[in-house]
Amino acid sequence: MEREDPTAEECLIESAAAYIKELFQGNAGGHDAAHTMRVCQNTLRILQTEPACSRRVAVLAALLHDADDRKLFQTENLANARRFLKEHQVSEEETEKICAAIRSVSFSRNKGRRPDTPEGRVVQDADRLDAMGAVGIARTFAYGGEHGRPMEESVQHFHDKLLRLRDLMNTETGRLLAEKRHAFLEMFLEEYSKETVFQQVPERHAAGKSDQKASEIRNGG
Repeated sequence: MEREDPTAEECLIESAAAYIKELFQGNAGGHDAAHTMRVCQNTLRILQTEPACSRRVAVLAALLHDADDRKLFQTENLANARRFLKEHQVSEEETEKICAAIRSVSFSRNKGRRPDTPEGRVVQDADRLDAMGAVGIARTFAYGGEHGRPMEESVQHFHDKLLRLRDLMNTETGRLLAEKRHAFLEMFLEEYSKETVFQQVPERHAAGKSDQKASEIRNGG
């Protein structure tokens, strides 16, 4: 098979990055253009040890993976991603490969299923890495604040999802990168627990004083 012109490939990737920055303009939540760029960087890093992957398919899927996120857009059948690819003369065959990789990314929709394609496995790992470590913590509280979620509910999200990601990685590089980020999540939760335990003390102390006062009143004290 004839190799894609590397210059044309880089131009297409640059155009996809510019499209995403425009699409997400004004969005400062956990799913914004900065998140997409980090997922793209994670994808490029993992690709270095995944020679069976199509770099072009994987990188375009990484850049377009949130272009139709249901939390942000009311589109059907990845309409935003497909529109970009059609406008840039990407073949139908390659478009379907990119869309298949995009569909494999979502944690909630895939429920632990392993993607069928190597590109899907790489991009899924890349996206999940951005939900871990320091940036994952920042994204969790940014999203929670944006949607009026209490801090404790955001912390529960660590247990419901983030701490599970390390064991769901598909690639060797993904697993290696996830180890460090997972350890940081655990360290944060340990420190958070230490710093918030005091919140219960005044409440119990106040309750104790109220009970004592009530007892004195009943006893004529």
